[in-house]
Order: sequence, then structure tokens, then C-alpha cells
Amino acid sequence: MPEKLEHVPIISKIGRIIMAAAELSRVRKSVLPQPGDTWDSIAKRELPDMDAAKAVSSLQSWNLHVFMRAAGAAGGVRGTNPILPSDVIFIEAPQVKA
Repeated sequence: MPEKLEHVPIISKIGRIIMAAAELSRVRKSVLPQPGDTWDSIAKRELPDMDAAKAVSSLQSWNLHVFMRAAGAAGGVRGTNPILPSDVIFIEAPQVKA
């Protein structure tokens, strides 16, 4: 026998979405990569006051969704660079809840 579907009024769902959006206090700073960007080029442009190695390491730790992606094939369009122009790259650490 099929499961009984839960009936939730659409207004209730919309209200929850609006409430969830209202609870957002701040959006992390982020950029979209320029064509050919690497961790080094983004670090130099977006974190110029930070030591280069520390800046690259920080970017990679804030962007595991990109850093842990398999790189492209050698000789391919992306080469060994995992960064795509459509990626959202966070340029600051996530906020710590107080």
C-alpha cells in the first residue's frame, strides 16, 4: 500500500522559507574566478596582505568543494587546475557562532 502523503499548506512552507531567510545575518565574501585563475592568482588578488602560502592554504581550506575536486586530465582544457569559472570561491573564513 502506498504511504500516505503529508499535507502541508503551501503558505506554511513559504512562511518557513521566509523565516529561514530572515535568520540569515551575513553572507560570506566570495568571488567568481576569472578565466585561467589558480589558487595563487586568486590569493594574490583577493588576499594581498596575507603571506602567499598562507593565503593559498586558507583559500583551499575555505573552498573544499573546489579543492577536493579531481583535476582535469593532463593536456585537457582545464589541465591540472580544478577551478572552474562557474565556481563560487569564498575569500573569508566561515563565521563562528557565538
